[in-house]
Amino acid sequence: MRGVFVTGTDTDVGKTVASACLVRALNADYWKPVQSGTDDLPEGDAGTVAALADIGPDRIVPTALAYKAALSPDQAAMLEGASIDLEAVSTLPERDRPVVVEGAGGVLVPLTGTATMLDLMQRLALPVVVVARSGLGTINHTLLTLEALDRRKLEVAGVILVGPPKPMNRDAIIRLGGRPILGELPHVDPLTPQAVADLSNLLTLEALSR
Repeated sequence: MRGVFVTGTDTDVGKTVASACLVRALNADYWKPVQSGTDDLPEGDAGTVAALADIGPDRIVPTALAYKAALSPDQAAMLEGASIDLEAVSTLPERDRPVVVEGAGGVLVPLTGTATMLDLMQRLALPVVVVARSGLGTINHTLLTLEALDRRKLEVAGVILVGPPKPMNRDAIIRLGGRPILGELPHVDPLTPQAVADLSNLLTLEALSR
């Protein structure tokens, strides 16, 4: 497999932790094509994944476009007098391992005046993993995300739920969304490399090997 594209149903749903778990589970490299918010997180999500997945810099593909403000990428770029060129992030780097590609926010986060994260997903053409909260509101948010992906005819490998187990929500997403749950990851404190290694063992990734 070439890799997977990790998206979320919202900001701060646990996408970066799920990405670190996927890096461990797939023995993959990691790439964050577009990063905003480096004022708050100087090393970006790549630094977080490297630490949590316990991988060296050789396993991290350098972020192509990075901006300081914690805003949507198009707004963060605009504040710096820049604009995002999708061509700069539209080719998956050639690596010996699969690549876990982490998007910014959800599927409709704008990258330019007319393009969203969905356009980048289409260009990279990787199976998509949707990361969602387990609790109240997740059915609506997850089904809307899956519908947007289906409209673009993108392959969806499945959903990872983050938070306390909510079997009724889980079953509704499977039934109405028609996608498997790849794993249910509880919140862990402290979040250490060993904790991420343990969480990665909770993932069921047969869908990614088809």
